[in-house]
Amino acid sequence: LPAARKLQQTGSFHMATSLLNEYTHKFPAVRGMQAGRPCYIAMCPMRLVPKLFVFDEEVVPPELRAQRRLNESRVPDIAQYLVENPDSYTLSAITASVDGAVNFEPMADTGPAINLGMLSIAMDTQILVNDGQHRRAAIEQAVKEAHELGHDNIPVLFFVDDGLARSQQMFADLNKHAVRPSDSLSTLYDQRDGGSALARYVFDSVPCFTALTDLESNSLSKRSSKLFTLSSIKQASRALLGKTARDRISKDEMDVAAEYWDAVCSNMRDWQDAMARKVSTSELREQSIHAHGIGLAALGAAGSDLIRQFPNDWKTKLSGLQDIDWSRSNVKLWRGRAMDNHGKLSKTRSNTVLTANVVRRALGVSLGAEEQQIEDQLNS
Repeated sequence: LPAARKLQQTGSFHMATSLLNEYTHKFPAVRGMQAGRPCYIAMCPMRLVPKLFVFDEEVVPPELRAQRRLNESRVPDIAQYLVENPDSYTLSAITASVDGAVNFEPMADTGPAINLGMLSIAMDTQILVNDGQHRRAAIEQAVKEAHELGHDNIPVLFFVDDGLARSQQMFADLNKHAVRPSDSLSTLYDQRDGGSALARYVFDSVPCFTALTDLESNSLSKRSSKLFTLSSIKQASRALLGKTARDRISKDEMDVAAEYWDAVCSNMRDWQDAMARKVSTSELREQSIHAHGIGLAALGAAGSDLIRQFPNDWKTKLSGLQDIDWSRSNVKLWRGRAMDNHGKLSKTRSNTVLTANVVRRALGVSLGAEEQQIEDQLNS
């Protein structure tokens, strides 16, 4: 009888364990191998993302975490991107570690389908995000605002957790070789951003920019045959129109920007010579302020005031650009404005304003209160 009772209790225990194991998350998945370890890629409904994936919050010391701190300022931007583009957004995969056993049931015993099947993960197992914590937080916020997003899917790459050290190494490896594309290249490809569309329109419409603009780099090498970058054109054109990164830009405004920059090019002899290959762009960058981003930014800022103060004859006023000595050797004019005390170009907010003030005066544009205050600080 004791033996029978013990057998019955053991059977009940195994039955309870079996029932417990039935409470699992199941995903259609593809199995693979990386570094001798199995991994699984699955599609996860976005409404389940906040419930499934845990982020070890910043209250845990760095040495006990496997992730960087969550930068909360990034989350609203990603969430807004999802909400505003429900038919065209793109999200890359989340990488996660499963702290526990997983079960993979293949569709077949042989052939290609042996790596296609159902991945089961016990519900009491912790799933830790190794890469994609900002996407996870943004998805949680976006689904609250737009419930229909919860029915979409995001790919998830699952690894079986081998402990904290392995998870930390995974984070280091995933981010070690990550390189963010240049702002110029992003501007070239971004079809949603108004400033990017503006920059591309100006580039296409202004022959001077078409011939002398690098579309991929944020900075130019000494031997580059270009004078401008697409990112600097974007920033200067936004300043010209008084637009922030989130503002929409109309076709009429784009036409005004293109007309302005074309008129500027007509009054910049050095730019014309560079187009005609009468002077090398490397010499201009070495010798002139206008061949750098701060010069373009100053022309954009001053142009905004010029068009506002002289809406009918601003084009004729641009002839004043020919009277500016843009030479970097003119230390008396540019030190403290475009250059620091060591002769190095500086593009801080105040430097841009002070450089633009030179352009404003040459064009007969009066200074605003802020510009005058910064000017007085320099003179004092």
